[in-house]
Amino acid sequence: MSYYQHHVFFCTNQRGEGEASCGALGSNELRDYVKQRCKALGIHREGRIRVNKAGCMGRCEQGPVIVVYPDAVWYTYVDREDLDEIIERHLLKGEIVERLRI
Repeated sequence: MSYYQHHVFFCTNQRGEGEASCGALGSNELRDYVKQRCKALGIHREGRIRVNKAGCMGRCEQGPVIVVYPDAVWYTYVDREDLDEIIERHLLKGEIVERLRI
């Protein structure tokens, strides 16, 4: 059994100027948003949800990206609305958001 129900990793890697990277697309700020949103919902805690930064996850061309474990579901996103949908549907209801899945 996983320590967390869901462990969400945000790629926050920042490459050189002109190179594709999640960090250049605002992933650090959006990770902070998701972490705060999960805290506000009371789900960012032991046994439920953990939101972490990660280095390069090798999917730069599809970024920004997150991966949700233990489900091993990879997502791309554009804005807070996409992330809110992942929180509401995947993290709270266990439904994969197919339109954002990569």
